[in-house]
Amino acid sequence: MVWLWPDSKAAVAGAPDTQQVNGVITTMDVEPCPPATDQLQQSPPAASSVCGSAQVRLTTGDQAGTTFTVPLPTGVGSPTVHVGDKAVLAYSPGNEAASRYAIIDHERGTQLWVLLVAFVLAVLAFGRWRGLTALLGLGFTFTVILGFVIPAILDSKPPLPVAIVGCSAIVLVVLYLTHGLGRTTTVALAGTLASLLLTGLLSALAVMAMNLSGAGDESSFILGQSHGVDLRGLLLAGILIGSLGVLDDVTVTQAVTVEELARANPELGGRQLYAAATRVGRAHIASVINTIVLAYAGASLPLLVLIVALDDPLGQVLSDQLVATELVRSAVGTIGLIAAVPITTAAAAYVARPRRSAA
Repeated sequence: MVWLWPDSKAAVAGAPDTQQVNGVITTMDVEPCPPATDQLQQSPPAASSVCGSAQVRLTTGDQAGTTFTVPLPTGVGSPTVHVGDKAVLAYSPGNEAASRYAIIDHERGTQLWVLLVAFVLAVLAFGRWRGLTALLGLGFTFTVILGFVIPAILDSKPPLPVAIVGCSAIVLVVLYLTHGLGRTTTVALAGTLASLLLTGLLSALAVMAMNLSGAGDESSFILGQSHGVDLRGLLLAGILIGSLGVLDDVTVTQAVTVEELARANPELGGRQLYAAATRVGRAHIASVINTIVLAYAGASLPLLVLIVALDDPLGQVLSDQLVATELVRSAVGTIGLIAAVPITTAAAAYVARPRRSAA
């Protein structure tokens, strides 16, 4: 981690000229949009199909308190605003046009804080002490990702080693923090790390075999162009981080299952513990696989809708880089989960044997 630690200057490199400020819409002058003349504009109208301008009073930035006339956003995906809404505006200092401000989004700070408080209260109300440790673990996870993984990648460190080190640090701290010190947690940790390394190896092989570049979407392309990020390594890092959350769930479940079986029936041998816990693992994996596929499908739903709308041949669709990338994520993540069950179960059954024999 020391070798991969990012330079503090990396996070500010390549800062865009456009700034963002917040404001409140005080008045609006709405008028119908002119009819579309371009064939590309003959699509169904957007939800916000009104034009005109709005008076916006800035609440942040150097010109806070000043009111400006800003054109209303139009087009597909543009935010729909009303008088009294808090909006986010893009500010271009060097733009000499009539308006240097443009409404680009809604300001959601208050709503997000309310949702965060509700989330914390729900976790604490049900989980109590375990809920508190889970929240602390979640905070540590975000600290590692935002404080180490992302800055290191922006600092041109190799993304795959960065992800491996970051994931190892997360699972090392979070498992012990959430589940306490003990041999069950240690077994789950060992199983998670082994499965994580296997997932990383399989991911690298799959990405190389399918010649995936990692530049499947606009965000990745921008990172490669502006920051020189290794996009293939970034893809592998994303697969590892995405798999980690489900991996520790499976490994902890298997380690605890073996421990409870050994306590309930001290006469069970290692093979019997392994066989019984594996049956539980199979049932768990059957539901987790569906969870993984649905999670990736939900995240890629716009892509799936576009594929169906284009009505391309199936072979062409599957060979597309975006689709192939999602297939690799799902397949490799699932294989890593399946491997986690026998790895963790075997280790837990082996560790449980001396305790049973001593009894």
